[in-house]
Amino acid sequence: MGKIIFYEDRNFQGRSYECMSDCADMSSYLSRCHSCRVESGCFMVYDRPNYMGNQYFMRRGEYADYMSMMGMSGGIRSCRMIPMHKGSYRVRIYERENFGGQMYELMDDCDNIKDRYRMSNCKSCNVMDGHWLMEQPHYRGRMMYLRPGEYRSFREMGYDGMRFSSIRRINESC
Repeated sequence: MGKIIFYEDRNFQGRSYECMSDCADMSSYLSRCHSCRVESGCFMVYDRPNYMGNQYFMRRGEYADYMSMMGMSGGIRSCRMIPMHKGSYRVRIYERENFGGQMYELMDDCDNIKDRYRMSNCKSCNVMDGHWLMEQPHYRGRMMYLRPGEYRSFREMGYDGMRFSSIRRINESC
């Protein structure tokens, strides 16, 4: 079970809201959110309600002023708890939308898809086992949380023009 505490102001000041599950819209609990503390588990936080907008991965720790650290301009508006997966990890990545073009099946982290697989772009995927983070090269830049399911078009998900080229498993060591 995960637990995250959000605070209205930097350095864990002001009103707080404790969360142990998904929250689609934090505005009914806090007028703003500028710091947080993850006491257990892992979470994805979003800068827009309903799990939309930029995503950021949060693991156990203190984030006294994450807005300047992560470049968030509007603060956290929604969050999703990431369940810890026990077992194998498996994802198929595709060069084009709708599972077209080159396909590779991964079971481990990959810090640079282009270098390892000679795949210039990744535009769709199918997560069969586990929870994954897709990012720009070497686990930097914008993120996309992937749970089991089909993702036919990253463009239609709001990632038009993004080149995701690294992927890692979300597990206890994250």
